[in-house]
Amino acid sequence: MFHFIYSQLIRLVLPFILLRLWWQGRKAPALRRDWQHRLGLVPEMSGPVIWVHAVSVGETIAAGPLVRRLLAKNLGATILMTAMTDTGLAQARKMFGDKVAYAYAPYDTPGAIRRFLNRVNPGILVILETEIWPNMIRQCRRRRVPVFLINARLSERSAQGYEKVKGLAAPVMKSISWVAAQAEPDADRFRRIGVAADRVEVTGSVKFDVDIPDDVREASEEVRKTLSGRKVWIAGSTHSGEDEQLLCAHQSILEQHNDALLVIVPRHPERFDTVAAMAEDKGFLIARRSRNESPQQAQVYLGDTMGELMMLYGASDIAFVGGSLIERGGHNPLEPAAWGMPVFSGPHVFNFETIYEHLVADQGVQMVVGCEDLAKAVGRLMTDAKECKAYGQRALAVVNKNRGALDKVVEGIIERV
Repeated sequence: MFHFIYSQLIRLVLPFILLRLWWQGRKAPALRRDWQHRLGLVPEMSGPVIWVHAVSVGETIAAGPLVRRLLAKNLGATILMTAMTDTGLAQARKMFGDKVAYAYAPYDTPGAIRRFLNRVNPGILVILETEIWPNMIRQCRRRRVPVFLINARLSERSAQGYEKVKGLAAPVMKSISWVAAQAEPDADRFRRIGVAADRVEVTGSVKFDVDIPDDVREASEEVRKTLSGRKVWIAGSTHSGEDEQLLCAHQSILEQHNDALLVIVPRHPERFDTVAAMAEDKGFLIARRSRNESPQQAQVYLGDTMGELMMLYGASDIAFVGGSLIERGGHNPLEPAAWGMPVFSGPHVFNFETIYEHLVADQGVQMVVGCEDLAKAVGRLMTDAKECKAYGQRALAVVNKNRGALDKVVEGIIERV
């Protein structure tokens, strides 16, 4: 009964979801491209297919090493990567080119999922983190398609939410073939909401197995050469409500280090122009990467291109990870940490709770609250090169110490296929 009500509600709101998609497409035309995929109307595929689903950019980046490892195994299957967002698919295409297939994931109506599965006929479904859609998972299980939840995390708040709709959630959880959880508390919560105990395993976070491809390192070095030895700090994946604080901090930093450069990379493309205007209104000299403008004379360099955040981290000295000065839950701090650079974050990091616990325990991250705190902390490391290097080495050490989850996940997938 609960599942029937859920499906009917999804059908009822679908026209409004499509209307919203069309409206958002005015400023982001990529959202309108291949919109029919969202109704399950994807190109037909033949032969074995491994379906890897990652909701957006962060999960797509996390899926990168896994997909590379699966490609290297030469399993004789096509890997299909899906995402819910245009930025997620753009990131996947930038990472893999023509090595894998791509599509938007279908909306979770029975008809859309059925059409998608009929055309793709996947052998397995690998879902990154906690992208749980009832119709997607249950229809896969009916077709005997194993469903793996990889790098899985579940907050206490989310677990309590699932418990409130146990009539809907429990059958879905029982349909999951394997949960590779990031930590024991995540595993306990999945068992609590209905996943069979013998189907839950703690593998650690695959995000610790971050890799930096050679072409990214080379591109980073080229950007670095244009900065002429300046002190550079970067704010990655920023959200509305943070940019003002970051620009405020940069004003203070410039009073101590007048050649300092802030590289700011908004999380969402539709905010690029807004952030550029905000920086100009505050009197900063800005350069925009999308226009190939040189950052040499700029005070703020806007990373308004897609799929280059990892490269821009490598061209910087100090990193702030966005989504954390506001109650967004933060983004992945391991991307800058893998470069061996100091990492700063605001206090709101519940989306990466386990990862931050490791970093905090080994002094691989510095937590700040607000503009003044951030400015003082960044300015101090710009002054003290030895301490700056030490913080970066500690961050990298945390990454290296916790590698290995990816091997467990790949082995687990192959064993269960």
